[in-house]
Amino acid sequence: MKFHTDVVTKLQYAVQSHKNPVRAAGAQKYMKDIAPYLGIDTPTRRAISREVFALLPDPTSLDIGRASRALWKLEEREYQYFACDLIAYFIDFAEEDFLSEHVQFLITHKSWWDTVDSLGTAAVSPLTARYSLKPLMDTWNKDENMWLNRAAIQHQRGRGNKTDVSLLLKYCHDHADDHRFFIAKSIGWALRDLSKLDKRPVKQFLVQHPDLDKVAVREAIRYL
Repeated sequence: MKFHTDVVTKLQYAVQSHKNPVRAAGAQKYMKDIAPYLGIDTPTRRAISREVFALLPDPTSLDIGRASRALWKLEEREYQYFACDLIAYFIDFAEEDFLSEHVQFLITHKSWWDTVDSLGTAAVSPLTARYSLKPLMDTWNKDENMWLNRAAIQHQRGRGNKTDVSLLLKYCHDHADDHRFFIAKSIGWALRDLSKLDKRPVKQFLVQHPDLDKVAVREAIRYL
């Protein structure tokens, strides 16, 4: 059995005893009807992921991509979360082109903040730290797709003292006039993380951008 087929089959079997229609309805409503849900809570889903993935053979980067795309095709939203879990679990096997070949597709399909941010944590942040992927992030930052912009703005989250401050500020500057909620929020989060390292560039950025969306400002000043 192929790796991606094995992943889908095992997960579909594993979730059967954990479906909860009441929780599913609540989750679907909370997530603005972006997709139907199985009703599996996060701790249970992660436990299922660990149990299933531990039994799988070491994958190739292509295996991970194909399995993630196969899970993305399934209707219920938890399967997209399982795909993010899969990528995070096997991230050491992902190659340099994994973001451009697979994650870009996932970000731009069935897009909403939950999967975009999960992919950021599972794939974008670790792989841009491991490989020299600034040209790809530059492309995402300039793309017409809002979710790629969000992923680029946030791609250094959690990097601490290794943060490329000038690049972070450039991406925030490029979208400073964008008042769409999900872009403004990502700018605010990026600036908030930077403020934990150095408050001065964040204060300067806010002075230089007096018309920055209030959503971004509210997040940016949280630790100032």
